Amino acid sequence: MKLTDDNAIDIRYEAETDKPTIVNMTNHSYFNLDGDAASNADHLLMVDADYYTPVDSTFMTTGEIVPVEGTPMDFRTPTPVGARINDYDFVQLKNGNGYDHNWVLNAKGDISRKCVSLESPKTGIVLDVYTNEPGIQVYAGNFLDGSLTGKKGITYNQRASVCLETQKYPDTPNKPEWPSAVLRPGEKYMSQCIFKFSVDKE
Repeated sequence: MKLTDDNAIDIRYEAETDKPTIVNMTNHSYFNLDGDAASNADHLLMVDADYYTPVDSTFMTTGEIVPVEGTPMDFRTPTPVGARINDYDFVQLKNGNGYDHNWVLNAKGDISRKCVSLESPKTGIVLDVYTNEPGIQVYAGNFLDGSLTGKKGITYNQRASVCLETQKYPDTPNKPEWPSAVLRPGEKYMSQCIFKFSVDKE
């Protein structure tokens, strides 16, 4: 991991193996761009993805890849995280207790193409995400319960922040038609995620 001169955190994961194994590393950092432990509901989220991988009631992917069109999973234009998160008539939000899903990125591993953006209307801070991975798990802090304490003793309650986890799709070993997470001897695993920060002054 390194900090760059253009206000980015560049995270690279590498692995080699002497036996076939599963490798699918990611980062579970929590972001609240308001700078406090308030709700993430007003954060504007954009996910450049036409499809996502639905989950069942145990949070396991079903093996389907379905369109976001016409559903609360459609973040192709910036939308407040909280705008539809409690729409439990939509079974995916009921299953995940909110957003905890993998999106199939349109960038298809092109790290030069922005795949996700998160912005705080309060501070103007913008987080853009770039990756060479095919998917991203967006977790809206649905199970934060106040037991985690941060700087200055601040506690983090439900939906106080957002995780943006670049990755291959969850449960790929059981979904052979999905991008493989198998690493074999002689191969080198390299995954990259860039979190780039800026300020929208408008």
